[in-house]
Amino acid sequence: MTKKYFGTDGIRGKANEGVLRPREIMTLGMAAGKYFRGDESRRHSVVIGKDTRLSGYMIEPALTAGLTSVGMDVRLFGPLPTPGVAMMTRSLRADLGIMITASHNPYHDNGIKFFGPDGLKLSDEAEAGIEALMHEGLVEGLAGSDELGRAKRYDSAQSRYVEIVKSTFPKHMRLDGLKIVIDCANGAAYRTAPVTLWELGAKEVIKIGVSPNGTNINRDCGSTHMGPLSAAVVEHGADVGIALDGDADRLIMCDETGRVIDGDQLLGLMAKGWKDTGRLSRDGIVATVMSNLGLERYLAGEGLELIRTAVGDRHVAKRMRDDGYNIGGEQSGHLLMTDFCPTGDGTMAALHVLAEIVRRGQPASQVLNVFEPVPQRLKNVRYEGESPLNTDAVQSAIAHASAVMAQSGRILVRASGTEPLIRVMAEGDDLDLVEKVTDDLCAVIAGV
Repeated sequence: MTKKYFGTDGIRGKANEGVLRPREIMTLGMAAGKYFRGDESRRHSVVIGKDTRLSGYMIEPALTAGLTSVGMDVRLFGPLPTPGVAMMTRSLRADLGIMITASHNPYHDNGIKFFGPDGLKLSDEAEAGIEALMHEGLVEGLAGSDELGRAKRYDSAQSRYVEIVKSTFPKHMRLDGLKIVIDCANGAAYRTAPVTLWELGAKEVIKIGVSPNGTNINRDCGSTHMGPLSAAVVEHGADVGIALDGDADRLIMCDETGRVIDGDQLLGLMAKGWKDTGRLSRDGIVATVMSNLGLERYLAGEGLELIRTAVGDRHVAKRMRDDGYNIGGEQSGHLLMTDFCPTGDGTMAALHVLAEIVRRGQPASQVLNVFEPVPQRLKNVRYEGESPLNTDAVQSAIAHASAVMAQSGRILVRASGTEPLIRVMAEGDDLDLVEKVTDDLCAVIAGV
């Protein structure tokens, strides 16, 4: 199903260009409103959250204008994590949830994510349906003057979200005695995440990345830039560090020594912990093709299976729903616990990792370093124009590299869903071979 605007995670691009210009955004809002308006016998509502990007001030009113013009009532949350929008869509019985964010991208990018009334990301069919309605024009399906939607601020969104997240923490536990550093990436959780940790009893919460100015989101901070967090943990003698990304649906951590702990380690920890406490719904978890081979081997040793999907938390979530798994995620830090939330929530995931530290009564360095990763290397090749991925030269190089790695590891070559990049990953027991295979493949791709 070919779509012009929607990618692997909603709509994303440079703010005030292409589909992210005011006229196009208003048209998108009109189309989404018409698609979800449905039964005309009642009022319909939309909830909208955003991260802290400057362009959010442009996108939010443009969406609101489009939605209200077709009769949809709009509740505006202001800065709120993406999973908060998903959960509040369902909790408030809204017909549609919208999050304005470009996640871990720099501030000059932005994007629009949609959630259905169940709090789940939209299907390909729904996205295609919205795109089709965007071509109807600006005068089709408008509400009458007395049927226009109303827009209002929903000031309790942040406090309500904090209470929802806190309610998932084990009732008999507290974070008493823990000194925690949290890096909120100058993003959507800059208020909610530190408050959540403090209210659950943390001895001290040291905050960094909590001074958004519209242009510093994800800049040298957060889950994609772990240096400041690692340094702060060591400097303050903290027990653990937590890093979120711009929309707070990712989690990366570090132990008390400053060592970075990625999503694979956290998945392994939670799988083992939930198995031991009888909370794992099936004998396995769901991750993507990017997860380290070391995680797969570790889980096998625990009698658990690693189910792999295509890259993207929506693919992980779908497999979890279809087959009844309740833990899944990505190496990049998207961690899904479907017992509590329909999408990944960095703050919520952090609480459940902290619960394992409290339960075991050991330092984070002993708890969080679950397995020894297999050497893995990931490189990106930027391109212009058409993707070189399906050319004969690149396909031949991929086939050769796959044969070379067949006995000791694996390779993965894929196009980014959000940027003009070809991502090349190789992993295996022989580091020198992994590096050579990666470099050789990137050279071929760059030369096409």
